[in-house]
Amino acid sequence: MAEPRVFTLSQVAQHKSNRDCWVVINGRVLDVTKFLEEHPGGEEVIAEVAGKEATKQFDAIGHSKAAENMVLKYQVGVLEGSKVEEVDMIDDVVDKESNTEEMSAFVIKDGANYKSISFYDFFVPLLVAALYFGYRCLTITHY
Repeated sequence: MAEPRVFTLSQVAQHKSNRDCWVVINGRVLDVTKFLEEHPGGEEVIAEVAGKEATKQFDAIGHSKAAENMVLKYQVGVLEGSKVEEVDMIDDVVDKESNTEEMSAFVIKDGANYKSISFYDFFVPLLVAALYFGYRCLTITHY
């Protein structure tokens, strides 16, 4: 494998916008610009640490093994002075995690049946409560 490019923290700090976003995780310099929109926690989470060392924040979240392997997919180099272990990337896990698929969902439409159900959901308990309080008022003995 070719020798990875070496970057200083000041070089990484120049890449801190949504159009050019780099972070450092475990000594690896990552270009996560294309991943911003896909990030499950939202792009704001990454934008907060853009251009900085983000290992502490990354580890604090407790990412899955698939997320840890995705780090390798976005690596563009290493941070100067960091010792980075070589890891074999598991392609299956990375590909499954990075492919965003549409989720199907069951949607209840505002049809006549739905409106009648919501009517009963609201008024039946109200009617029961009114009957109970009416019964209590009529059966209370006055001294």
